Amino acid sequence: MLVATACVSTSLCAPAFAGPEEQAARIHSRITGVKPSVGVLTAMAEDIANGNADAAAYRAMENDAFYDVTLKNLVTPWTNRDGDNFAPLNDYTATVIGMVRDDVDFREILSGDIIYTGASGLGLPAYSNSNNNHYEELERNGYPLQTALERQTQSSVTGLPGDATAGVMTTRGGAKAFFYAGTNRAMFRFTLVNHLCRDLEQVHDTSRPPDRIRQDVSRSPGGDSRVFQNNCVGCHSGMDPMAQAFAYYNFEYDVDNDPTGEDGRLDYNRAGETDPSTGTRVQAKNHINSATFPYGYVIPDDKWDNYWREGPNLHLGWSSELPGSGNGAKSMGRELANSEAFAQCQVTKVFEQVCLRAPEDSTDRNRIANMTDSFTGNGYKLKQVYADAAVYCAGE
Repeated sequence: MLVATACVSTSLCAPAFAGPEEQAARIHSRITGVKPSVGVLTAMAEDIANGNADAAAYRAMENDAFYDVTLKNLVTPWTNRDGDNFAPLNDYTATVIGMVRDDVDFREILSGDIIYTGASGLGLPAYSNSNNNHYEELERNGYPLQTALERQTQSSVTGLPGDATAGVMTTRGGAKAFFYAGTNRAMFRFTLVNHLCRDLEQVHDTSRPPDRIRQDVSRSPGGDSRVFQNNCVGCHSGMDPMAQAFAYYNFEYDVDNDPTGEDGRLDYNRAGETDPSTGTRVQAKNHINSATFPYGYVIPDDKWDNYWREGPNLHLGWSSELPGSGNGAKSMGRELANSEAFAQCQVTKVFEQVCLRAPEDSTDRNRIANMTDSFTGNGYKLKQVYADAAVYCAGE
């Protein structure tokens, strides 16, 4: 088969190994998972023949399957600790899908006062802070998410103070998954995994000072202090100062009668509220197991600091326009979402989903770098990433 030499895209085109109609069918399939209608296929092929494959990709994204299947399959594993792709629709999933639909700056996923609910007039149960019925009914009725979602603010829907909202991290779905039990470190760890494509092992750095490591971390696990110095410090010295941003949050549920928290709700200690166990706004869960090492750090507030702005994790590409410290989840979310690692992570995930493979060689890696530049330089719109990836892989 001959390789076409003409560029078929106005932005990130790829060598074409097929004619316009075959490329159109491939783009549509990669983006939606379904075949296009005859009319859509003809229009997409014309776009490609006229040198505008991006327009063809955007036509494909008008299909409901892009939202109901492709985006839902991308986002759903982010919403739970097991990475379950079959978890029910919830406010976390719906919010990401709505943001993509509306070309919202994708960095808002970790800091915005934003939430997507089912549109009014669909006859759905009202949004509830203590159950997921609204979204499960939306999914059960099969409403197309492209038209069924309505953008609102978290502060108006959930009652959370606007300055305490932090995108999907403060949705009920996010709280149920990652503020559940524990010490809220899970929220930080899974945010790294899902949105920076790094687990703690990949940011392990024993050169950071351990002064913010909490009391619940043993300094001599198994009686050997070397384990702490060579292993525990590598994660906790960077994680604990950042996870402090979540000090005022908890997911409250009935441990005895509702052990999985199906009827639980996000709890946030507002200004003026005091936790009886800590005597401050800090949730009691942050002080558990304090006898493990009584001389460890005691969280007094929600001030966070990014110790990874120095040392090997400098390569994550932290923004020079941000101070690297602050109070609360919103500003910490901005810190993460403005990193180069965040942008690269979104682009790589979309590439792998659309191209049905991981990047394989320098050509792929260069393409991902170009796609990342386009993503960050044009308002962090994820639909553009889908278009770029589909066009690149259309000729395979």
